[in-house]
Amino acid sequence: MKAKQFIVIGLGRFGESVAKTLFQMGYDVLAVDDDETTVQEISDSVTHAVQMDATDEYALRTLGVRNFDIAVVSIGSNIQSSIMVTLNLKEAGVKKVIAKATNEMHAKLLTKIGADRVILPEYDMGVRVAHNLVSSNILDFIELSPDYSIIEVKAPEPWIGKDIKTLDVRAKYGINIMAIKSGTDINISPRATDLVDTDDILVVIGSIDDLSKIEGLVTND
Repeated sequence: MKAKQFIVIGLGRFGESVAKTLFQMGYDVLAVDDDETTVQEISDSVTHAVQMDATDEYALRTLGVRNFDIAVVSIGSNIQSSIMVTLNLKEAGVKKVIAKATNEMHAKLLTKIGADRVILPEYDMGVRVAHNLVSSNILDFIELSPDYSIIEVKAPEPWIGKDIKTLDVRAKYGINIMAIKSGTDINISPRATDLVDTDDILVVIGSIDDLSKIEGLVTND
């Protein structure tokens, strides 16, 4: 299977982090920014780095953007440029465009012009921090939509020693256990007979309301 190719446009702290991490994971990454110094600084940490104005539709097409699987638009400070680049990428035929927004209005505009996914980094981090503050046993929180999320949580005390079938979390809580982490081992799609042990980490998906029931089962240290 051909490895996915990424283009990251806008190399502020967020864009730089995304580009470098994807490259370190073994993917082809084209990094684009209109600042020459920024491009030079990242050139050794990505597959290719190009200095150009990505709001120029013709210049963008010369990069062969339609051949990339995913484009990440991380232009946050200039909302107009962010919208123009996102629109240009969609019209050029990029399969999936992920755009960073600075606020909810910016996010709505990006969604309306066709962004496949919009990220609000500060908001997302705020949500994670808030949930971690509420319970030290909530290890991570990822919002999938305004209604559904995924959490990583230490196995609640009442669940330890019981198997998935006995817990029957879908019927009792309206959630699903996607995986169980036991030390360095990860059990993807656990079976009904699998037991929950002490110190296990559970990866759980469900609605915000239903997940709040799980948070109620764990206690602050």
